[in-house]
Amino acid sequence: MGRSGYTCVRRTLCWLNLFFWIIGCGILGVGVWLHLAYGGFAKLLPTYRVLSADSLCMAAGVLIFLVGFLGCCGSWFETKCLLVVYFIIVVLVFLLEFTAGTLGFAYRKHIRETLQEELKVGIKDKYTINNDAGLKNTWDQIQLKFDCCGVKEYTDWHKIAAWPEKEWVPQSCCLAEFRKNSTCGKTRDIYMWHQQGCYMKIHMWLMERLYIMGIICMAFAFIQLFGLISAMLLICTVEDKRKSR
Repeated sequence: MGRSGYTCVRRTLCWLNLFFWIIGCGILGVGVWLHLAYGGFAKLLPTYRVLSADSLCMAAGVLIFLVGFLGCCGSWFETKCLLVVYFIIVVLVFLLEFTAGTLGFAYRKHIRETLQEELKVGIKDKYTINNDAGLKNTWDQIQLKFDCCGVKEYTDWHKIAAWPEKEWVPQSCCLAEFRKNSTCGKTRDIYMWHQQGCYMKIHMWLMERLYIMGIICMAFAFIQLFGLISAMLLICTVEDKRKSR
């Protein structure tokens, strides 16, 4: 590889990973903010708290920060050791993404059923009126945004630990025109409540934006491939280039 081509690859890889370094810091910050401001997200899935939005953001932020740091510093300072570590981590991330995607597709029905049951357990056992676990605010925000009630339907709220023997629903389940009525959720008039569950509403919301997720995944895969090829080229030529100076 010529001198100009080597310099172009090295600088492109450096600036690209600098950008990811900054992105990683931002995602990590979002994760910390979600954890502090919306701690209830971690309680939505009691058995799988590690899969909450804040935990995933913090984990992804740390990983992207680390990869960006290694790629940026390795290419800028032409350090073969950092470039090798960068290459190995990117390969492992690529394999992890492929494995997760394959397993997620193969077991999508089981995953869907497990998520629904876990959400119901969170409502039944962890939800409190005084928001001790942070679930009240979290579910209120979800139900108000998506105009829904419960996981599958409004009956998910009936006879939970917060109001045993009562067929009540939270105030956020009420239709907009009845929401000002403080006893709306405690009545038996189901026409005042949203009938559809939140799981399907959120599922449809994600499906409508699936093309955006596809574009992001394709762009990220292309960047990973570029990083792997560039890192391999630099690893193979960096020693020779440094000796020829």
